[in-house]
Amino acid sequence: MAEEPISETLSAAPHSAETNGHSDGLLAFDEVRPRLFGIAYRMLGSAAEAEDIVQDVWLRWQATDRRMVENPPAFLATTTTRICINFAQSARSRREIYVGPWLPEPVDTSNDPALGAERSEALGLAILLLLEKLTPTERGAYVLREAFDYSYREIADILQTEEATARQLVSRARKHIANERRTPVSSEEQRRLLEAFIAAAQKADLAALESLFAEDVVSYSDGGGIVRTAARAPVSGREHVARFIAAFASHFWTGMTLAWVETNGQASVLMSREGIPVALATIDASVRGIDQIMWIMRPSKLAGIPAGRLPPH
Repeated sequence: MAEEPISETLSAAPHSAETNGHSDGLLAFDEVRPRLFGIAYRMLGSAAEAEDIVQDVWLRWQATDRRMVENPPAFLATTTTRICINFAQSARSRREIYVGPWLPEPVDTSNDPALGAERSEALGLAILLLLEKLTPTERGAYVLREAFDYSYREIADILQTEEATARQLVSRARKHIANERRTPVSSEEQRRLLEAFIAAAQKADLAALESLFAEDVVSYSDGGGIVRTAARAPVSGREHVARFIAAFASHFWTGMTLAWVETNGQASVLMSREGIPVALATIDASVRGIDQIMWIMRPSKLAGIPAGRLPPH
């Protein structure tokens, strides 16, 4: 059952800002802009869509009588969250007809590990993928609480609901994520496993690959219907994934340059050929081994990743 759109009407009236008012408004907006982007990105899993949302919020902020706004950061966060919830309704239907597996757009976090948040929660690609299974309102409540440490009272105000309902929304989201995901390994172990995986994949070493994988490992390839070499369906199971990785090794790695980068708070590998990004690979792992391999191959999702920020061990 579809959720009702959340009203974006806030207690402030339009007006024409004078020069000094515009400067004050720009300062207030710039101070919280990283947070607004961080909220929007986590809720939508797309840096491009998050930038559009933040721009929309800025335009609305310009047209707002800011003398009526007692708490600009709260006002801007509320506006951002409500727009994202409504936008997520249509985004879900678009992703249902997406060609092949849809993966979140990776973002460079080398300079901002928490991406504008109090904590780096709800930022890894595996978590963002799970958030897509929640309702937009559950997603908003979870992001505000877990990443940005908003109180339940503040979340209730943003979502136009009761505090008890806000608690229930966060609780349901936590349970869903806990049930769907195993406890991840440390960032150092994730990096070690990724390095071992890339080395084994380049050599098409079936035994080495299988030794790294959890029994129910899944490989996702997001080419968006544009990249022919991207698998149109997830590949699952230790032996199947190992054979799949080994099968394309002879041609995939030819002429490929690897750069270690940090995306979404974890180590990833950006692969380029003749200076053009071809794919970004990262993994999600637990004590059982590599649970998920994520290949982002759609060119538009690779545009914002600078190469070579994280040197190899």
